[in-house]
Amino acid sequence: MSEDGLVEVKAVESFADGDHELVDVRGVEVGVVRDEDEFYAFRNTCPHDGGPVCTGPVSRKLVGEFVGPGERVERSFSDEKIISCPWHGWSFDLETGENVADENIVLPSYDVVVENGIVYVDDGR
Repeated sequence: MSEDGLVEVKAVESFADGDHELVDVRGVEVGVVRDEDEFYAFRNTCPHDGGPVCTGPVSRKLVGEFVGPGERVERSFSDEKIISCPWHGWSFDLETGENVADENIVLPSYDVVVENGIVYVDDGR
């Protein structure tokens, strides 16, 4: 960890789209995820049952619209991305960390800094 509170993760070029990397940030396991050209970092502990949420898949959010009684729910995928815990499927918005079913449940997030081709997590000091 550097004096400015940045924890080095790895080089940007070492991250393929969809990759994740786990790092220790002041005694907390944090998962850094790359989705397209953006990086996100969350505490790697699912609030449901403690699963390694940041090792789960990133995908588009499935949305459904109730059309009417006796009719099928119309389903589609939005442009919003989610990350899903591999243990029980709890899903969280990749931008905000909010649980897709209950906005009161939020994964703690960390700022990600990219400098000189290296990805860092800000330890929040």
